[in-house]
Amino acid sequence: KRVETYIDKNNLLALKEKINKRKELEKKLKELKSDNNSKYINEEFNLNIKTNDDLRKFVLNVKEYKKRKCYYQIDEFIKDNKSEKVLILYGLRRTGKTTLMRQIILNMDSSLFNKTAFINVSPNDTLASLNKNLKKLDKLGYKYIFIDEVTFLSDFIEGASLLSDVYATSGMKIILSGTDSLGFILTKHEQLYDRCVLIHTTHIPYSEFENVLNIKGIDNYILYGGTMSVGGSNYNNYIFKNENETNNYVDSAIAKNIQHSLKYYDNGNHFRHLQDLYEHGELTNVINRVVEDINHRFTKDVLIKEFKSNDLALSSKNLRKTNAILDDIDIINFTKRLKVMLDILDYNEQTIKLDEIHASEIKEYLAMLDLIYEVDVRSFPYINDIKKNIIISQPGLRYCQATALIDSLLLDNKFNELALNEKNYISTRILNEIKGRMMEDIILLETKLNNKDKEVFKLQFAIGEFDMVIFDRNTSSCEIFEIKHSKECIKEQYKHLISKEKLDLTERKFGTITNKCVIYQGETKEVLGIKYINVEEYLKKISN
Repeated sequence: KRVETYIDKNNLLALKEKINKRKELEKKLKELKSDNNSKYINEEFNLNIKTNDDLRKFVLNVKEYKKRKCYYQIDEFIKDNKSEKVLILYGLRRTGKTTLMRQIILNMDSSLFNKTAFINVSPNDTLASLNKNLKKLDKLGYKYIFIDEVTFLSDFIEGASLLSDVYATSGMKIILSGTDSLGFILTKHEQLYDRCVLIHTTHIPYSEFENVLNIKGIDNYILYGGTMSVGGSNYNNYIFKNENETNNYVDSAIAKNIQHSLKYYDNGNHFRHLQDLYEHGELTNVINRVVEDINHRFTKDVLIKEFKSNDLALSSKNLRKTNAILDDIDIINFTKRLKVMLDILDYNEQTIKLDEIHASEIKEYLAMLDLIYEVDVRSFPYINDIKKNIIISQPGLRYCQATALIDSLLLDNKFNELALNEKNYISTRILNEIKGRMMEDIILLETKLNNKDKEVFKLQFAIGEFDMVIFDRNTSSCEIFEIKHSKECIKEQYKHLISKEKLDLTERKFGTITNKCVIYQGETKEVLGIKYINVEEYLKKISN
């Protein structure tokens, strides 16, 4: 049976035009679905979206980069077809978030890569425009969506559930990253509660520092540890090169991070007691001051007293045995110069009065950013009266502020009266004191993070201390350590480890001592029953 349809001769020309238009659209649709649709993406979408050829060029530069450990967590998330959560990759600036995303995309097989899109959000974009573009990507068959700098969206914190409830539940794999880490934390507790996986990048352990960047040595880690450079091999030599760059980093990566996130959280009504500081432009100054001092004290006294450098005080004490020159330095002018370098305001220079609640809230946000961690300090005889040693997770940041002290010291008139070799000796001695204290903090922190089932703390006696104790409550046993920033092996280093009085007190409270060690910079060996462990070997071993 044959059926024919005829049209009026007068309508023939219009019909032919429609047929030609349809053929053009069908051809365009075919190209959109092909591997070479990148040029159409930018025409059809109003966000910066990379796919196919453009995406391949974007990720190719990271081909030779080594991978951080968290890379494999992201890879596992991508391959988990059952998960309906959103993955959030968060951390302070220059800690490798975008590089990790590019590495994941680069190593995808073709079937996944062809369904992958990378979106770079700008400050002018909105959640509404992101939603519109995600709908289009979904219709085109894209299932793996990487969204960088998503916290630029002013309404992200309040509307982030859209990504999990609409897209992740329909089969899309969404990986988010952004500069404002605090914004992600707030979102996790609000819009994305129980619907996201968090992976943080801020703390870069020594083992990753050495493995990823092929730079060895605890002193190099102290000088530059904390951030990844854009190139992936030149380790932030320009980031913590001087105190001005350090303050810029504190301002942009930490202070502005906190301010931006709180500005858009709960319509800006969640600054709490920091509201006045923010409105008067003094929150950055307070955070700078806290970062310089936070390794040792974070109390009201630190914030309101006349600024005094802990590093100078300790170095003066230690040097007094051999050279009392630091006692003759003009401390007033020294402190003024140091304050200018560190951009720190004294109490009487501040418009807003600081009290304990300010300190507490700043500390809380810094902890949420993974910038600070707490390690216990116990003391005899009141062993349960535990104090907290607060450690900054980015040693390069801390060390650069310490070198600002030396720059100020070199301008002192009394100091400049010394011979050059004396000035060099004292400067080197002070820096070594600082490195030694930082090395101790690094070991305490990394040991704690890698011993979740044990207690790690410093143990103080009436005279002397154990720099670190690892207490295993389950086995009623402990290990005791001295930490020395030295390559030498001398009896003075382990005198506390062989003190019968200290050993008896320790075993009475923390069980059998199974290990007595000195962690130092020399070769691993044993001396009179005391284990000497190389610091780099120790840090790599506990991270495996």
